[in-house]
Amino acid sequence: MHDRFYKFSMANENQDFVVKIVLAGDSGVGKTNILSRFTRDFFSEDSKSTIGVEFSTKNIVVDNKLVKASIWDTAGQEHYKSITRAYFHGALGAMIIFDITQATSFESAARWLKDIRENAEKDVIIMLVGNKNDLADSRTVLEEEAIQYAKAEQLLYIETSALISTNIAEAFNILVTEIVHKMSQNSKGLKPQIQNSLPLEDDSVPMKTGIKVTSEQKAPEKKSCCD
Repeated sequence: MHDRFYKFSMANENQDFVVKIVLAGDSGVGKTNILSRFTRDFFSEDSKSTIGVEFSTKNIVVDNKLVKASIWDTAGQEHYKSITRAYFHGALGAMIIFDITQATSFESAARWLKDIRENAEKDVIIMLVGNKNDLADSRTVLEEEAIQYAKAEQLLYIETSALISTNIAEAFNILVTEIVHKMSQNSKGLKPQIQNSLPLEDDSVPMKTGIKVTSEQKAPEKKSCCD
């Protein structure tokens, strides 16, 4: 399925296994900068909206196992929806990202959640991410509201800022750890296995339920940028 987009690959000898994670959410919430901050420690003030899908990887150590996180940044625009859904296939983890200063992006979370649950792996671990918490004074989505939604839908929850690098690594580490533990509980084992949906060329494609992780770090008065 979707042979045009995917090839299958084994984890290399230095990696214990590979997991696919997708980033979903409306355009402008900061998905691309979250990914670039995590994988390259880079933030772009002039970041453009993703066209189709972008891809990156990073190794994470969990329980003394080396995990390769294959992370897919998907477009938030409606006209890319069919492409985005195709890339949800095979995902073991997902982040639904919204902008805490834009209530409409939070309201869209239910739609993204439905698409992920219909197209990703059956046991996909999903984290709701409230981004741009450096703009907390301008928030239109209350933290308590987001936490309650996450609890009701059995999602992880965290607030981040790609701009000042708040909770970016923590978010991915928590998500990957939950995936590893879930796989272990399901007796899939921590061993090299086929990775879902690597691109034909790596750069060719332009906790518990309801857990809350926040940072006490105070943000400078500086504007965020869109994805």
